[in-house]
Amino acid sequence: MVPPGHDPSPMLIDSHCHLDYFTPTELPAVLDRAAAAGVGEMVSIGVTLDQAPTVVGIAAAHPNVWATVGVHPHHAAEQEIPQPEALAALTAHPRVIGIGESGLDYFYDRAPREVQREGFRAHLRAARLAGVPLVIHARDADDDIVDILQNEWNNGGKFAFLLHCFSSSRRLAEAAVALGGYVSFSGILTFPKSSEIRAIARDVPADRLLVETDSPYLAPVPLRGKRCEPAYVAHTAAVLAAERGLTPAALAALTTGNFRRLFTKARPEAPASCV
Repeated sequence: MVPPGHDPSPMLIDSHCHLDYFTPTELPAVLDRAAAAGVGEMVSIGVTLDQAPTVVGIAAAHPNVWATVGVHPHHAAEQEIPQPEALAALTAHPRVIGIGESGLDYFYDRAPREVQREGFRAHLRAARLAGVPLVIHARDADDDIVDILQNEWNNGGKFAFLLHCFSSSRRLAEAAVALGGYVSFSGILTFPKSSEIRAIARDVPADRLLVETDSPYLAPVPLRGKRCEPAYVAHTAAVLAAERGLTPAALAALTTGNFRRLFTKARPEAPASCV
């Protein structure tokens, strides 16, 4: 019998997925396949405030699922930018461990850029207020992401954050690390043309690495083109381990430890002391 609180083997955590994109009838099998692949936990990410109750409900119903709440930059103009205090209040639920995803996306430009920037700042301030990490979406907006992170850090104080699904420049990765941020790699890492991303992944400090799927998107090689799901994070982790000269077990232990350090609400409860 495994003692309470003891993990007999390193497990992976999918730090970013969208479980509400799977139907309620599909989800149990998705979670079973994740467990079979060694993925012990996952974080289902919020993209709109209307969707938040669904995401939180999934996390509340499954002990190995966590949630975040926030507004994706694609949806930043669909309603009034939420106040930081209102966003922070949504993290009171015990299964909500972060704010986001928020950030900037100048590739699709589905919301005016100034609105995206205002929303990003609101989410960042909410994360600081709540004492939880901000999950950041960054696409073709590296300079503005760096400027906002640095400005908010200098003028408002420190905050925890994660660059998710990293596919940006070395400058952004280095700036994030300098501010205490973490960097998560998705199936993009495994793509043949992602040599620059793999080079950055080799150089990110070991204590700042996470892995994810961003499912149902971006299935890794050799499953590219299929609908992605949390079990597939094992393929990304294997590539990251090889790039860093680690065994898969060592990479799993490393990234899971990093996840716990960043997402403090997801840490196992300390055992009760003897009286």
